[in-house]
Amino acid sequence: MNPQVGIIMGSDSDLKVMSAAAEILEKFDIPFELTIVSAHRTPHRMIEYGEQAAARGIKVIIAGAGGAAHLPGMVASITTLPVIGVPVKSSNSIDGWDSVLSILQMPSGIPVATVALNGAANAGILATNIIGAFDNTVAEKLKSYKEELRDKVLHNVEKIDRLGYKKVLEHKLNIHP
Repeated sequence: MNPQVGIIMGSDSDLKVMSAAAEILEKFDIPFELTIVSAHRTPHRMIEYGEQAAARGIKVIIAGAGGAAHLPGMVASITTLPVIGVPVKSSNSIDGWDSVLSILQMPSGIPVATVALNGAANAGILATNIIGAFDNTVAEKLKSYKEELRDKVLHNVEKIDRLGYKKVLEHKLNIHP
């Protein structure tokens, strides 16, 4: 099956963060491709990728970048597909805020949906939401996933009620008085 989501990143140093999006898409059986597309080092590749993604069946692009994080916005400027930006805290980043602001502060007409710093898992969920809006099978899997999240919280509520917060905290911190 052709990929429905394109995961791109500025360099292989972003792979550790961006792999979380791939893992989410795998969980929901959404076909994807993952590659490196640098806005600064391979601008022609970036333009070609953005211009041809829809014709290849891509429905959503997840673009991660750190430092001078232009990749998500530049790709959004050359495609009609939704682009989800993942700011990556990289070694040349200023606490990650430069990446966040580079992706978040887009000019009018070129939106990029932006998740939290290193939030590639949420980018994968958002891409799944977008695909699920048009695919009932994916929508049902999302519904089950959200029910699992709810059940986990309710289990933790019950555990704190039963054991008390101090016992739960001791266990979480692996502290045994």
